[in-house]
Amino acid sequence: MDGLSDLRAKYLEQIGAAADAGALEAVRLAALGKKGEVALKMRELGQMSAEERQVAGPVLNGLKSEIDAALKARKAALDDAALDARLKTEWLDVTLPGRPRPMGTIHPISQVMEELTAIFADMGFAVAEGPQVESDWFNFDALNIAPEHPARQEHDTFFMHRAEDDARPPHVLRTHTSPVQIRAMQGQGAPIRVIAPGRVYRMDMDQTHTPMFHQVEGLAIDRDINMAQLKWVLEEFCRAFFELDEVELRFRASHFPFTEPSAEVDIRCSWDNGQLKLGEGNDWLEILGSGMVHPNVLRAGGIDPDEWQGFAFGMGIDRIAMLKYGIPDLRAFFESDLRWLRHYGFAALDQPSLPAGLSR
Repeated sequence: MDGLSDLRAKYLEQIGAAADAGALEAVRLAALGKKGEVALKMRELGQMSAEERQVAGPVLNGLKSEIDAALKARKAALDDAALDARLKTEWLDVTLPGRPRPMGTIHPISQVMEELTAIFADMGFAVAEGPQVESDWFNFDALNIAPEHPARQEHDTFFMHRAEDDARPPHVLRTHTSPVQIRAMQGQGAPIRVIAPGRVYRMDMDQTHTPMFHQVEGLAIDRDINMAQLKWVLEEFCRAFFELDEVELRFRASHFPFTEPSAEVDIRCSWDNGQLKLGEGNDWLEILGSGMVHPNVLRAGGIDPDEWQGFAFGMGIDRIAMLKYGIPDLRAFFESDLRWLRHYGFAALDQPSLPAGLSR
């Protein structure tokens, strides 16, 4: 097969002279493409005898491999040259201060829990915790909730699965943090002053309800606790939490199985062009429930109601977070949207405190 030496010399020279990737690709196509000269030489093998193919075949394959290796080497050299040229035009002044990296933010729920803790700690309340999976007794019976109460039905409460022959008492995802009060009373006795923030679960889902949300319960027991002290505690909390000079609360008679007497608590507010303003105006907004602890609840906690009495209250943490920080939709709390969290989140290292401020 004639002309292979000339073909080799021609293409190696063209490869060496290729100034950029485009020129190098043109050389590759001319030599090794489907219609390239080396490819056409490969087709001539079919017209040769077996003896001629045994001689010409290895020579053509060697030429193809040599040209391919030269192409790769030239491409690598061109890439290195391009990188060197780019690096010469780019530089970094290592004496410049580093660019600030965005710091993670605290979720509004976590922030509000810290604010609650700071406020109530200043009034002498400790933080109590309990399990999120509770027995039917702690979640309902100990809190004076009758067996026929709607909350004990499956359409309102998440019951844990158990086998039909399981003799253990039924368990539920706690529907409120009130069971923590029972555990705190059993563990500490009286006098006691605690709050119990945490997750709770109910079968509800819309713009203002989710199957999992957050509550905080408050409990104070002593020999001379009364409703006037409850009113003072709640007023002081609202004044500090909403950062208002003055607040006005309204207590409305209500009914809760675990308190007697019971009261819903409203805060004075106004709606100005669709914007809620707390502490002023002629409207009222319900924010929590409260009352004096029922004697049956005290007995369940191992405390004698003839010697001790106390008050309790409970409120939704998600709800008061929405009121304070103007968050319109409860579902956004649980959607893990980083844009939302950057907008409503709080600085990670700023701990809320009463002297320094809560919502810095």
